[in-house]
Formats: sequence, C-alpha cells, structure tokens
Amino acid sequence: MLSVTLLLLGMLFTARGTGAQLVTQPDGHISVSEGNHLELRCNYSYGGSINLFWYVQYPSQGLQVLLKYLSGTTWVKGIKGFEAEFKKDEKSFHLMKASAHWSDSAKYFCALCYTVPESAGGAEQKPSQTL
Repeated sequence: MLSVTLLLLGMLFTARGTGAQLVTQPDGHISVSEGNHLELRCNYSYGGSINLFWYVQYPSQGLQVLLKYLSGTTWVKGIKGFEAEFKKDEKSFHLMKASAHWSDSAKYFCALCYTVPESAGGAEQKPSQTL
C-alpha cells in the first residue's frame, strides 16, 4: 500500500487592515495510506467577514486553487474529490477527501482573505462644494 505525503502551510491575504490575524495548519506534515480518509486542518483567528481558500502545489508546478469559501453553504466542494467544511463558531476550515490517492502528494495551503470596510482606514473624502 502506498503512502500519501502532504506538507501543510498557512497563508494570510489582507486587502487592508490592522491587527494580527493568523491562519494555522496544526498538522504541518502528514502521511496517509492510499485509500484512507484524509483530513487537513485549518484554523484562523479573525472574527470578521472573510473568504477562505485551499491551494495545492504539486511537485514542480505552481499553486492551484483547490476550493474556496466565499459565503453561503458551509460545505464546499472542490476539484479531485476534495471538500471542506466552514465552521464559523470553531473558526475552522478543514479540508477532506474520502479516499487519498498517491497523486494527492503535494503541499497544501490554507489561506484567509478579508476586507476592511471603506470607512475603516485612511481619510474620508467629501464631495467638493461650490459657493
């Protein structure tokens, strides 16, 4: 039976903002036997409105979007049989696959993107007035 090796790395994308936000993938590096259930954990510390992503990087290739959560349903289906569950109360977005395959061996990145409302930073612009 083959082993599937996965390297996990977290990323944080910000549009504008203050304060520290954190994305963690507590497993770091895991091995799963081919055919077994696969779960990659992702936790975050930001409490505002967010978008969440899982990326994959296969050997000698660039990053690819595996799946993304923008809003709506808590279950997100991605490519190659992957899916993730968004749990706002637990601040988690765990990636899962029912049956791991040797071709799943890659680096996986959990990413968070948030935006700050327009009035939250910088100067406010007022319309010009004519006297």
